[in-house]
Amino acid sequence: MSQKEATVFILDLGRSMGETRHGRDQTDLDWAMEYVWDKITTTVATGRKSALMSVVGCRTDDTDLGGVMEEGTEGYENISVFSGLKQYLLGDIRHLQEHSKPSKTDKGDLLSALAVAVHMIENATKGTKGNPLKYERRIIIVTDGRGQMDIDDLDQISSKIKDEDAPFEIVLLGVDFDDPDSGYKEENKESHKAKNEEVLKNFVEDCGGNFGTLATAIDQLHTPRLKETRPVHSYRGALTIGDPEKYQATITIDVERYPCTMIAKPPTASSFVVRSDLAGAPGPSAESSATVVAEDHPMTDLSAVRNQRVYQVDNQEEPGTKKNVEMDELERGYEYGRTAVHISESDMNVVKLETQQSLELVGFVKSEDFERYLPLSRANFIVPQKANQPAQLALSSFIHALYETECYAVARMVTKNLNPPVLLLLVPRIEPEWEALVDVELPFEQDMRRYKFPPLDRKLTVSGKTITEHKDLPMDDLMNAMGDYVDALDLSNFGRDEDGNEEEYAKPEDTFSPLVHRINHVIKWRATHPDSTLPIPDPAEILMKYSAPPTELMEQAEHHLSALKKAADVKKVPPKVKGRGKRQRTDRDKPLSGLDVDELLGNPKRVKIESNNLIPSFKQALAASDDMDTIQEATDGIAKEIRALISNSVGDSAYGRALEAIRIMREELTELEEPETYNTFVRKLKEEILGGKLNGNRRDMWWRIKGSRYGLVDQKRCFASAVTEEEAKRFYEV
Repeated sequence: MSQKEATVFILDLGRSMGETRHGRDQTDLDWAMEYVWDKITTTVATGRKSALMSVVGCRTDDTDLGGVMEEGTEGYENISVFSGLKQYLLGDIRHLQEHSKPSKTDKGDLLSALAVAVHMIENATKGTKGNPLKYERRIIIVTDGRGQMDIDDLDQISSKIKDEDAPFEIVLLGVDFDDPDSGYKEENKESHKAKNEEVLKNFVEDCGGNFGTLATAIDQLHTPRLKETRPVHSYRGALTIGDPEKYQATITIDVERYPCTMIAKPPTASSFVVRSDLAGAPGPSAESSATVVAEDHPMTDLSAVRNQRVYQVDNQEEPGTKKNVEMDELERGYEYGRTAVHISESDMNVVKLETQQSLELVGFVKSEDFERYLPLSRANFIVPQKANQPAQLALSSFIHALYETECYAVARMVTKNLNPPVLLLLVPRIEPEWEALVDVELPFEQDMRRYKFPPLDRKLTVSGKTITEHKDLPMDDLMNAMGDYVDALDLSNFGRDEDGNEEEYAKPEDTFSPLVHRINHVIKWRATHPDSTLPIPDPAEILMKYSAPPTELMEQAEHHLSALKKAADVKKVPPKVKGRGKRQRTDRDKPLSGLDVDELLGNPKRVKIESNNLIPSFKQALAASDDMDTIQEATDGIAKEIRALISNSVGDSAYGRALEAIRIMREELTELEEPETYNTFVRKLKEEILGGKLNGNRRDMWWRIKGSRYGLVDQKRCFASAVTEEEAKRFYEV
């Protein structure tokens, strides 16, 4: 279960925050909001209802305490509470955007706003009996330090924040504050701001909080933050050595199993439809029969949808149609290659193992006999049960025994009753502060795939003779050149640490998944910048740092690459002519030798389309001549055979052959830059199918053509086409 949080952001919205300083192209407030938006959107993206947030504005034009304090209370002027503590959604972000603007005043006490935030969190996180609940209480302050501050009640606020029963975490980020760690010091600083800086720094340090500069915080935003999740055990039970039901000389250790690592996946997209209830007049619903409207958000005109699964089978009473069936009427089937194997419920009960939750040792193996390619799963930790000293001592003894004998253990595990068993390899892991068994899943005999490949360093003739020198085999000079090139690209010591010493380049802890973090970055950017005309910013430099080999290393290995090309006798392939397609016969399939094999063999200039050799004969007919009449004759011939296949098909038995012929016809004519010839054919074919002119109802064939997108060839696919993209899309409409 995630920890409950209550966070209040205090934003300094004074007039001075609307100015640009020190060469920046944005105001101090816009610069500060980069950090605030990142924090808010990151929390919103989690979707946690227990992550409460609120925003309090200081030095605002108006005073709105939102019921936290009594209105008109002296000392709380020019403070606005934009929202109470609650789960933030997209609508709350939009609401905050309207208020996050510089005011026209410099009045307002930052410490009074802090007192309001403390009071808000206390009221929101207290239990029914007045005792504080288990919340992480956090206050984040962003200010330029140019406002007025009343420090009379500073000690009282500090004692409240340091309350042992319900302490607060204070984070203060200053705009252009002095930072001894980075060596930054603002020149010509106002004495009023310098004094406020000193007061705030002493106050935050006294409260045990974090005092920093906004520049440092924004620089750290570009470094992705790793998500730490609370581990959940996948097995909790006994690790047994021997059968305790049959023998007394057995060992039983209470253990728990947790994952070592988890795969981080990017957020998935959700489906929405336009809410039909927003229309002024009644009209057709925007949702299809396959969707069900879920919860609507009042701030948008969209409705979330979820999929509804429907099972259909061929209708024997009406051939060519399907009927819906219930889930209970279906029986299980499993894929075996491309064949569906039906297994009845009675057969399933026979082959299904009645297993019980267990983790049993079945043997041991020497560490040097284990092959690294065998594991099938990610790694897990097996640790002793918490607060169980006998289990800790027993498992520690077993781990050290495996380590000292250089052995691994093999165990059979069933995570839950009636679950299929798996075999695990247990590897000892001993660290200074902890010990554990690391397990990975092993394959059964049925999981093994053994493939045989010819050797790479020799050739075997039919007579059994071994050849070690051949044009297809690498010679010694090529092997040496490749070895030198690989060694020149060594990354193990190419990096440099802070002191300039050699270290590994692209260490795992320094590399991040561009897919996960880039998608999260784009989602957060668009949430705070809904204007679609604004360009999406480029990816962070740290995400792209390791996307290409380092330039310096590639330059150092350039002469090794040249030697490798020379040894391998690499030759450049002539570039393919673009834009001409295969319209001229002289440009098609021309061999590098220049010999025209067709002409030498005396092949005819016209080839008849044969029904039993449909596709090859069509290709041969197109390759025989460049004459347009010949191309049209070949097209008419294959079109006739396609219609015959559809008309004479028993059910849909010949639809596959007809569809493949249509695909080849479409591709070849498009490549010959004659799309109009194909478009004329497919228009007429659609009319004939939908009009029932091909020996009855052949609409299933049209649905196959539509599903394969074998309609009109548009201008995007071939520049010689006169069909637009919109016209090509409308063609699929019935």
